[in-house]
Amino acid sequence: MKIKWLGQSAFLIASEGDARIIIDPYRSDILGVLGGWIRYGRIEEAADIVVISHRDPDHNNVAAIQGNPQLIEGIGTFEAKGIKFKGIASYHGPLAFRLKRSNTIFCFTVDDIKLCFLGDLGHQPTEEQVAAIGEVDVLFIPVGGRITLKASGASKVINTLKPRVAIPMHYRTDKNLPLLLAKIDPFLKGKANVRRLDTSEVEFKQEELPSPTEIVVLKHAL
Repeated sequence: MKIKWLGQSAFLIASEGDARIIIDPYRSDILGVLGGWIRYGRIEEAADIVVISHRDPDHNNVAAIQGNPQLIEGIGTFEAKGIKFKGIASYHGPLAFRLKRSNTIFCFTVDDIKLCFLGDLGHQPTEEQVAAIGEVDVLFIPVGGRITLKASGASKVINTLKPRVAIPMHYRTDKNLPLLLAKIDPFLKGKANVRRLDTSEVEFKQEELPSPTEIVVLKHAL
């Protein structure tokens, strides 16, 4: 299985059987109050399946994906291309004015590797959510703060779920508005088993997954 980080929270997952899954594709023309927010390049990939954790424009650009993909979103169990997806209810987390916004955690298995995509999770998972998530091999986790997990919160989630690999996402890079998200450095500070790759793509095989948890930092492709 190969994983490619496109940017923000968007990933392309390609199975050995040629199934292509894109998660949370962003729009590249979003404007914030202080100027351009998303400056990542346009997504022009084709996929069989598109998974959407929530309907914010930096996560739900289904129209950009080529190939007439099947859309997976919402709470419950779904199947596409022989892959079963479990959507688990969660929240961005309480904002300053205590409004909770919906977010879906997705769990699915590709090439015998159990994946968990947290979307814009902004709180510690409950016991019920942890039980629903179950065992995790590869965890996609937001670390940039604001309405998602901050560095310390993301670290706690990793300690709770104990994935074999954790891939950080949704943090400040050279392609999004600096004031909106924290950089990755606070999340990585003091952590062992960190692997920074000079590429946007990584390949995993079940029998080669690390233990204890390894943090894999990818470069955005776009």
